[in-house]
Amino acid sequence: MDTQIFLLLAQDALTNSAIYVLLAMATILIFGVTRIIFIPQGEFVSFGALTLAILQNGAVPGTVWLMLILAVVAAIMEVVRLLRAEAGREIPTALVKTLLPPLAIAGIVYVCAPLKLALGWQVLLSIMIVTMLGPLIYRVAFRPLADATVLVLLIAAVAVHFALVGLGLLFFGAEGVRTPAFSEAQIDLGFLTVPGQNIWVYATSITLILLLAFFFGRTMYGKALRAVAFNRNGARLVGISPSLAGTLAFALAAAIGSLSGVLIGPITTIYYDSGFLVGLKGFVSAIVGGLASYPAAAAGAILVGVVESYSSFWLSAYKDVIVFTMILPVLLWLSLKSVHFEEEE
Repeated sequence: MDTQIFLLLAQDALTNSAIYVLLAMATILIFGVTRIIFIPQGEFVSFGALTLAILQNGAVPGTVWLMLILAVVAAIMEVVRLLRAEAGREIPTALVKTLLPPLAIAGIVYVCAPLKLALGWQVLLSIMIVTMLGPLIYRVAFRPLADATVLVLLIAAVAVHFALVGLGLLFFGAEGVRTPAFSEAQIDLGFLTVPGQNIWVYATSITLILLLAFFFGRTMYGKALRAVAFNRNGARLVGISPSLAGTLAFALAAAIGSLSGVLIGPITTIYYDSGFLVGLKGFVSAIVGGLASYPAAAAGAILVGVVESYSSFWLSAYKDVIVFTMILPVLLWLSLKSVHFEEEE
């Protein structure tokens, strides 16, 4: 390996790490607030890129139909819940809150998709569609199981993953796509040429991390999410709704995933099932942080990106095996340092 190859691999590692950091943060956010190990996080990535590709063709993506169907199911479930609670007067308000945002987004997409707007507007539409899927999936698949065990929630997450992968094949087909780059510029550093799209990935990731740090540290909603993650029952006692917190957490995770998808769409070919591996590598990064620490997860994401990049040079056929094997010593270390309690009879 000469210096040129070493630097190219380092650039690839940095680009991958920037995406894995965002996915790890989304995974930790959902787990902390809802106790859900959200396996389908990667589907938000693939849906974001593939939705943008469909909009590029001037067509309405299938994710819009998925959004509307989930909104109708969520509305029906909300009506049933209110009727059981003998709160029929709240039904009109609940229907407006549940159906109006998806209908508004669908209407905007149906009007704007044939116009083939500029790339920036298409990216915004893609993120809006996929972001709306997040809270709807939570309300339909997970909110009724809010008090279930972590294992039950994990099984539900796996079921949602398989459903989304199947729907992705139905909506987008088996062929992969690449979306247009945000910038065709090339920055020549003499010893290395950095594509403009990579700069977009670095800048967006850093900006989003700073915005999330401000959101969790300075805003009321961010502090409420931290409170629910720290003590769910205590947060409920002081008036913080875990259900609302879960909805917000899933919306943020879906926004992060869709943004990651449109960022890597020009760099690599995205298929309907590409999100699974990407999401798992973000999950490995989150495991390094113990599913609790954002800085440790960021360090884990950098480690995953470096290991993946350099192992692809020497052992390209086994790079994913090497990355996922990293989780074993981390789990062993976390198990050894944790405090164990004897199970009660």
